[in-house]
Amino acid sequence: MTEQPISRFPPPELADLPQDIRERIAAVQEKSGFVPNVFLALARRPDEFRAFFAYHDALMEKPGTLSKAEREMIVVATSGVNQCQYCVVAHGAILRIRAKNPLIADQVAINHRKADLEPRQKAMLDFAVKVAERSHAIDDADYEELKSHGFSDDDAWDIAAIAAMFAMSNRLANAFSIRPNDEFYLMGRESRS
Repeated sequence: MTEQPISRFPPPELADLPQDIRERIAAVQEKSGFVPNVFLALARRPDEFRAFFAYHDALMEKPGTLSKAEREMIVVATSGVNQCQYCVVAHGAILRIRAKNPLIADQVAINHRKADLEPRQKAMLDFAVKVAERSHAIDDADYEELKSHGFSDDDAWDIAAIAAMFAMSNRLANAFSIRPNDEFYLMGRESRS
């Protein structure tokens, strides 16, 4: 395997970054065993890095009705629609781990309607994909459909906000050619001995 650049723009040197960003990157590296390329790529702009990850954490790490696996499903489904290789690969790995299912991320990324999901999760992803593709067409019927599957108004907000936030993330990752770390491809998959 050849060494490829992680992004269109060279990442900054870790030693040159503000301490809070160095600490955040070190914490992620300690937890995962590597530094996801998106952290290095976005660290070029410290204020934007902080804002991006603050909103990410507010949506993805908060308590609520949506499980962490369901939040990752939203990211993977909408990132597939937006053709974002980085987010499909990286968040697909996280989804496989959180769902404890080595097949689910590939299914959701390609076509969530044919994935092995509950009807409730398919309705959630139908709404998320509509936000990603045609947010201007969201109407009361979309919210009623979510309610019929047991989703609250707060859940609907979370689904829409995650889809919208990752639409921005997908566009940045695509525009900056952020490459998924090789480590992501094998995470959460069954090993073959």
